[in-house]
Formats: sequence, structure tokens, C-alpha cells
Amino acid sequence: MTTKEILDKKKVKKPITKKAPRVKKASKNQVLHGVPNIRRFFYKNEVPLYFISATNFNMLGADEWIKGFKFICQIECFDGEHPNVFSPKEEIPHDEFTSIEDINNYLLQHPEVQDYLKTRKKGNKVGKAMFLMFDEETEKLAKKLGLEIMFPSAKMRTFMDNKVNTNRIAEKAGVPCVPYVLSSVKDYAHLKKVSKHLGNDLVIQTPFGDSGHTTFFISNEDEFKKYEEEIVKEKELKIMKRINCRGSAIEACVTRHGTIVAPLMTELVGFKELTPYKGGWCGNEIYPNAFTPEIREKATAYTQLFGNQLRKEGYKGYFELDFLIDQDNGEIYLGELNPRVTGASSITNHAVFALADAPLFIFHILEWMEVDYTLNIDEINDRWSRQENIDGWSQLIIKHTKDTIEYVSDAPKSGIWKMFDNGHIQFDRMDTHRRAVESENEAFFLHIAKEGDYLYEGADMGILVSRGRMMTNDFKLNTRAKHWITAIRNKYTTQVVEDKREKIVLTGSLTK
Repeated sequence: MTTKEILDKKKVKKPITKKAPRVKKASKNQVLHGVPNIRRFFYKNEVPLYFISATNFNMLGADEWIKGFKFICQIECFDGEHPNVFSPKEEIPHDEFTSIEDINNYLLQHPEVQDYLKTRKKGNKVGKAMFLMFDEETEKLAKKLGLEIMFPSAKMRTFMDNKVNTNRIAEKAGVPCVPYVLSSVKDYAHLKKVSKHLGNDLVIQTPFGDSGHTTFFISNEDEFKKYEEEIVKEKELKIMKRINCRGSAIEACVTRHGTIVAPLMTELVGFKELTPYKGGWCGNEIYPNAFTPEIREKATAYTQLFGNQLRKEGYKGYFELDFLIDQDNGEIYLGELNPRVTGASSITNHAVFALADAPLFIFHILEWMEVDYTLNIDEINDRWSRQENIDGWSQLIIKHTKDTIEYVSDAPKSGIWKMFDNGHIQFDRMDTHRRAVESENEAFFLHIAKEGDYLYEGADMGILVSRGRMMTNDFKLNTRAKHWITAIRNKYTTQVVEDKREKIVLTGSLTK
């Protein structure tokens, strides 16, 4: 079934405006007609724009497309060499960070950040900001500073980020999910009762979780007992039939003119060389003909349906969907929703299909720029779906996989690294952009853990991006990937911390 047939079956018309987010009144004289005018608008932009987060990974390259775009980060991944990254030099007293939201709230309260925002004001306008993650406290702090957040409210994002609510939205949109039931679970006997129609092999997800932390694979009582405390405390869970599936990801943007959809990409999940979490996301690939035409058509159509439903719910802007492809029957099911930019955004926004028009984040930001525009969504989606417009890239998210606390005394630099035939790597040159990678013998590495940091189980060490594939056709790490992972790990010098002091760590990844 083609994209058109799926959309026609749902009788999808032009996206309705009745419940769409209210757009601020634009200038009567300024209407941007099509992509060339939109690109020119951002090249001439005078509004201070920011991405505020732990790192600048998710929005890498935005400063090349938008005049006046800056990154405000807690972790200085480029050691002061990135011209558009601002990071406070002095640390001020704060509680231990347990989330990205904590980091962002710290940054907004930091005197150096506040002074930086003031120096870049345009008249009375402080500017607008994007965040990877934020909460209602972030909203209060931003409002106090006069900073507009370029995303729907934290309350709405939290509602939609809830995996239980995601399935309910999918049902309204007509997007298929893996056979499931939503329920609380009192004990193993109760789990068996509510999931009787799903079989013995189950996957349980709590409403919130990141990169596999709260996805549990249950086929017997012993496995249930291992996670019982985390499962029974939830008021409602998503309980799914376990299928033989491969993960995939697709990013899109809800605009006032419809939903723009990027190509489907593969996901790396649960590789022990990269992550300690069995269901944990640890990378992506994008390459021509990665999926059958039928799978691509369905994924695009389902994403459009989901995006149109999000718009009806009052959401606009960037989002990502994980799709699960059943290897036994070829069906494609919705996995989960991320209502934000994600760890896959670096791949999406710098592939050839996006560069030919504009990165997806451009269309997201445009919705907050108080300017009217026209856009042919169907033409963009058609161009972006053509396989000749897709080049091959892979990224690996490298985490600390040992159950140890280790002090980092030396770390590999961010920039372009080169691998030799014997598997040895060496730093080749400084660059802030992954597109500087010229061949599969080179890779762009962005260090997150650096000298003076501590590693704990699940801590992000860095992101490695290269041309070409990092998996085999049967979805296993290929030899090249293993060589790069080993070589990067060997560039870290660490010492195990002997004392078993209680540690407070982030509840999720810094990248997704």
C-alpha cells in the first residue's frame, strides 16, 4: 500500500486549523514563498536564537544555516574551539544533576549565561531558545529572562512523551501498534491475567524512560521478579507482545502547512559493546534502500498521519517516531514518540536530502519566527523520499558499559580521527562538523566525557560519526564498527575509584 493509498484510506484532507496552535500575527508585508526564500530569511536573521542543553550534539550545524544562532552548553565538547558555543567558565553551587532538565535550569540561573544573553539582546528582545529537554521550572526561568521557548509547553510534551499516551494518540491517528494492553500490574499472576491474549513473551515499558532504562523483557516469573519493584509502582504500563523486530527511526516536523517527513533510518539497539542496556538505543544508520519500498511508504504515511493527529492535539514542531519492523511478517508498528529533537537529529539534518532544501530544524524554528510563509509539503516529502537523494552515514553512541566508577585522566579530542589498516587511530584535524569526514577511514568524534569527569555505568563517553555502514545486513556490528569502538575506548585513560560512595547520576542519556 502506497503513502497516498494509506492517507486516502484515512480520508486525510488538508490539516485542520480549528485546534491548531495559535500563530502570532505576522508582518503584513513579509511572506516567505518556498524554500529559497526561507533559506534567505535565516541567512539574514537578526533574532538571537539559542540551543541550550548539556551539549550541542543534537543541533550540530544549526549555526551554519542561521545567522546569530548560538549554543549554550554545560559540557564544552570542543574545548573552547567552537566559535558559536558558549559555556560558563566558573561553576556555581548547585544540587547534583539528575537530568538534562536540571542542567538547563542551572544554566539559566548562571550569572555568566544571563550576562551573555543580555549582551546579545536586540533592543528589548532577548531571543528564542530550543532545549533538548525542559520542564515547568525551565519555562519559569526562561520567562523571567525574557527568553521565548521554541517548543510547545512542557506540560504538553510530558503528556505526549508518556508511552501510554503515545499509543492512544496512535489509535486516533490510525497508526498500528504492536499488540498491547495498557494496565497496572500488581504481581506476576496479575500480569499473566491482563496479558493473556499477548502470549508468554512480553515487553513491558513504563510511561517514561530513556534508551532502554525502563524497557523490560519478561517471559517467566524469575525475569519479572528482577524488575518487579520498578513495574508494580507504576499506575499504568504498556504491555506488548514480544515480536522478532528490528528498530528504525524517522524524524518529522509538524508545520501549519502539514507534516514534513524525513527518510526512515535504521537503529542500533542493545549492542553490549556500546551500551549496558538490553533495549538501549546506541546509534543510527541512514543509507539508500535500507528498507523495502513498501516499508518506506508505510513509515512515511504513518508518520504523516501521526503528525496530523499531533497538530489536532495542539502540537507543532519537531518530533521523532521509533518504528518496529516485524521480521516474521514484514509488518511495521509504532514503537514510541519523542516530541523533540533527538539523538538521531544529527543524521537527519546533515544528509544530502536535507541539505538540498533545508534541515528539518529550519522548518521547526520557522514556526516560531512570527513570519508567514508558503510551502508545498508534498513536493518536499516527495524529494526527500527519493533514494538517490540519500547518502550513507552511521553514528555510534558510546557509553561506559562497566559497573564501575572511573576517573577520566585523559580523553580523545573532538574532531576528525583517521584509522589505519592495523586498526590504530590518530587525531587528524580539528573540525566542528561531521560532514568534514571524507571517507570511511575517517570519523568525527564528539567527546562528552572528558578529563576530570567520572564514568559510571551508562554514562555517555562520546559520539562517533562516519560515512558508510556500521552494521551488517543481518543487523550486527560489522568489523569496522568494532575496530572504531575499541580504538576510541583505548584513547580514554581512566582510574577506577575504589571508594563505594553513593553516586547520583543522570537518569537518562545526554543525547536522546
